[in-house]
This record gives sequence, C-alpha cells and structure tokens, in this order.
Amino acid sequence: MPTGIQVKSILNKTKQRDPWFLDDYTINPYSGCSFNCLFCYIRGSKYGMHMEEKLSFKTNAVELLDKQLYNRAKNRQYGIIVLSSATDPYLHFEKELGLTRQILEVVLKHRFPVHVITRSDMVIRDLDLLRRINDHAILPTDLEGKLAHKAFITFSFSTLDDATTKIFEPGATPPSLRLATMRRCLNKGFFSGVSMMPMLPYITDTGGNLEHMFRTFKEAGVHYLLPATITLFGDGPSDSKTLVFRAIEKHYPELLEKYHKLFSNSSDLPPYYKTAFEKKVKELLEKYDLKNRII
Repeated sequence: MPTGIQVKSILNKTKQRDPWFLDDYTINPYSGCSFNCLFCYIRGSKYGMHMEEKLSFKTNAVELLDKQLYNRAKNRQYGIIVLSSATDPYLHFEKELGLTRQILEVVLKHRFPVHVITRSDMVIRDLDLLRRINDHAILPTDLEGKLAHKAFITFSFSTLDDATTKIFEPGATPPSLRLATMRRCLNKGFFSGVSMMPMLPYITDTGGNLEHMFRTFKEAGVHYLLPATITLFGDGPSDSKTLVFRAIEKHYPELLEKYHKLFSNSSDLPPYYKTAFEKKVKELLEKYDLKNRII
C-alpha cells in the first residue's frame, strides 16, 4: 500500500489555461505512479527507477479540497479542474482507497467542471458522479456558450499494441482495455477523446501506425484527438531518457543509433522531425474529420 502524507494544499491554480486540456485548476491525489511509464516527465531521482515503490496518497486531500473549493465557489471563481496533471488519478490503489472518487464527490458538491485524464479503465466506476458533474457544474464565464459539456474524459495512448505498452508502460492498463472503456464512455454519451502522448519515434509514430490509430479512434466516435511527440529528460539512472534508451537497446536495437541522433543535443526532437510529424497529423485529422482541440 502507498504511504499516507499530509499536504498544505490540494487545489493548484494554473497560471494560464492550456488550450488542449483546459486546466484552470489541477488536483493530484497521489504522488508517484504505479504505472511506471518509462517516458514520464516526472521521472528522476525523487522516485527512482521503480516509481511504484515511492507511491503516496494525500490523506487530508478531501478535507482540504472542500475548504478550497468552497472559497473559490463563494467568490465565483469557477474553472475546469484537471485530474490529474502529474500522476494518474486511477492508480491501482484507487480501487481500495477510493480517494479520486471522494474528490469527485467534493467537486460535484461545489459544482466545478472536471477533466479526467487517465491511462486506466477504472474511470468507468465513477461515471455516475461524472454525469452529475456534467449536469450541474458551472463553467467559467469566458467558456459559457463555447462548451456544451462540463465533464470530459480523455484516455491517454502511446500505442494500441498491448505488447509495446508492456515495454514502455509496464504498470498501465493495456490499451485494448482502455479502448473498450473509452467506447463505453462514448456510448453512454460522455464527451471523450484521446491524448496521443507521447508518440515514440520510429515505433508508434510511423505513418502506418498513426493511420491505424486515427482510424480506430474515428470508428470509436471520439470527439477530439490530441497528438504530440516525445520529450526525454536527464542522464541519471532513473531519468526518462536513460530508461527509454535502455528499452530501445533491449527491444529495438536497430533503432538505438537513430535515437542517439535524435536526442544528442536536446531533450526535444529536432525541428525537422516535429515538422514532419505535425504535417502527417494534419493530413490525418483532415482525412478522418477529427478535431485536435476540445473547443
């Protein structure tokens, strides 16, 4: 089980709303992550190579959130709350702890809109709360008339292949199950889409694979797709760059030299690679008549 910790604040106000995720506020019920994705941007010496070993949950999160949202609502400071920005809200321990569900109950109580971002299938448990949030939440004034929904569910995918996921996201829910869960959410009328982040060079961002993903998501009926390339940080033993390179060396040795060239001078991909990716994404968005924004 994760360690319980006390925190001074649970509701984080963002400086500027992200155009993709629409986050006015963020909440992270957990610290660390049992999904242990190799490419995760929060990796590093704080959590070590096995992030699930340093997992913690915020024991006073619900009480704090109730107070913080009460004050925000009293001052009409409504905004979209993103669950979560630094770790998944539906980690394995959520099934026993129910912390995310309790947080959603408080969000509903104070009538804030919410955007759930997850690599799990467990969100299906909380559709009752999300439906009530969608019915009763109050949008921030600048989004009134621009959004028809107040609860959003985004499923994150780097691939649709379960075997590839096992390499790079060893603790995450298999994408086949994520996809089935997303279809259920869409069939139940939820405003739901996909975060295609991060796409892995020469593995999941190939033309054929992108075509397969776009076609699959279109057939599922998603409302939006948010595709993005990868950023790899650090040279330490538990940094994302080190761990991804180690996986490439073991499972895709023929790509190791290409990865060294791509990331030799930066954590980001070279401009020419990003441009080619963006061009292909634009073509597929037009071909499948899909949006790359919620709004």
